[in-house]
Amino acid sequence: MQKPIALSEQEATLRQFLLDISDYIGTLDGYSRPKLRITGGWVRDKLLGVGSKDIDIGIDSMTGYNFGTLMKEYLEQPDTQAKYPHIELPKLAKIPANPDKSKHLETTTIKIMGLDIDLVNLRKETYTEDSRNPQMEFGSPEDDALRRDATVNAMFYNLDESEIEDFTGRGFKDIERGVIKTPLSPYQTFKDDPLRVLRAIRFASRLGYSIDAEDERAMSDSGIWEEFKLKITRERVGVEITKMLQGPNPRQALHLIDRLGLYQTIFTIPDSDVSPPAMALSNWRKAYDQLEAFVNAEPKESDTHIAMTTIKSILLSNPEDVYRMWLLCAFVPWARVAPAAPKKPGAKSASTPAATAAQKGIKADNTSKDLIENAVTHLENIIQVRLAVTKEGPMTTNPLKRKQENVSREEQGLSIRKWGSNWRCSVMYAILTEISESDPAENHELLESYAHWLSTLKDMDLLEVYKLKPLVKGDQLAKAFDTKSVKWRSEALERIVAWQLRNPDSSDPELAIEEEKENIRALIEKYSA
Repeated sequence: MQKPIALSEQEATLRQFLLDISDYIGTLDGYSRPKLRITGGWVRDKLLGVGSKDIDIGIDSMTGYNFGTLMKEYLEQPDTQAKYPHIELPKLAKIPANPDKSKHLETTTIKIMGLDIDLVNLRKETYTEDSRNPQMEFGSPEDDALRRDATVNAMFYNLDESEIEDFTGRGFKDIERGVIKTPLSPYQTFKDDPLRVLRAIRFASRLGYSIDAEDERAMSDSGIWEEFKLKITRERVGVEITKMLQGPNPRQALHLIDRLGLYQTIFTIPDSDVSPPAMALSNWRKAYDQLEAFVNAEPKESDTHIAMTTIKSILLSNPEDVYRMWLLCAFVPWARVAPAAPKKPGAKSASTPAATAAQKGIKADNTSKDLIENAVTHLENIIQVRLAVTKEGPMTTNPLKRKQENVSREEQGLSIRKWGSNWRCSVMYAILTEISESDPAENHELLESYAHWLSTLKDMDLLEVYKLKPLVKGDQLAKAFDTKSVKWRSEALERIVAWQLRNPDSSDPELAIEEEKENIRALIEKYSA
């Protein structure tokens, strides 16, 4: 049940400091000496050889805030300051319980020697039928270990004994096996708190582990998902999904969601009958497999790998876009689900169901919702603009063989400007959607087509065209055409940009105005009518 662990010099100093505090508390009237353990993820990571600056301290006989207050009292003693001159008096931050944010118990946080430390008492949880928020009480180390979501997260480091304790009896074995397993019955564990289903998926994808077969069966049980709908807020779903997609293996997370049949419970429009078609769901794996292939693509001699690395170099040049593309990938099954028709003629079109599922299903923020909205809205246009380049003549990623005589730089550039600053993400969404809808035998040709098109855009110096500013300002145009009206200006300035796209070697504003004057006059008349 016990196993020693090697501490760094910093960790060894922290251990001795905390034990000295325990000894000090034991000398005070009305207090017994508390026993301290490091709990949870730090122990797991230590066994895996991964460093961690976040340490949770479990206390057996008092709250974290009480312990922290006595720690400050101990640090104020002259002898303590002499023994630990490098440890400054920490600021205590009491974090109240917030069940809606999956924080069931008050904790106290401090920073010591650059380490972020949470102080909390060991506890026991009791659940009721209608809530995932447990009744909390002081508990034993065994109670605290058994209430946790996975055996690999339930091991403790006993500071007095300098040994790891495995109260579930499975933690060491499950780390060696690479398995996520609940300490208690998985069905009851997930029924008590259905959010643990998503946490199991997240830890499996983060650690590269599998999920225990019995746990998987419980995770797929319809009764658990009825409990999920009743007990779990969509904000919490979104937090877990974001952590998965920002983690080291988002593909595994999406695959587990897919294989366990959980897609329509997670990426859903709650209280709505609108959902992705069954065929799109069955083909979703093609999309997330392809995105992983792009992310991991390395230069190789085959044509398919050349196409993939070409696409990667243009669309995935910004590391921050990788998360956005995984988020978009999650909503590929929604790509062809049309929005509801406007209720009144001329009314604003409704959001796409994909964006609505993001907003309501995982409580995506407005930036993420708009990212998905734009990708779905421009999907067909992206495909058509790509085909305008690749439908004629042989496709190639070799710049010496590409022909651009019939490709309109103006049309291509204005299209990218319409798609906006996240156009790369929208194009990736189009690729993943087409891949999911295609016969695998056609993948090579499709990837070659996109690589050829993107290479052409690069040759035309259009990859950053969305940043291109007009040669002239609106006030200059108003003065040139002797008018004070403003409604026409944005379209007129885009006409100037169109001229710039046709004439990339010229920067003469007067020439641009002269050659576009008929188009601009027509705009002024249109908005003056």
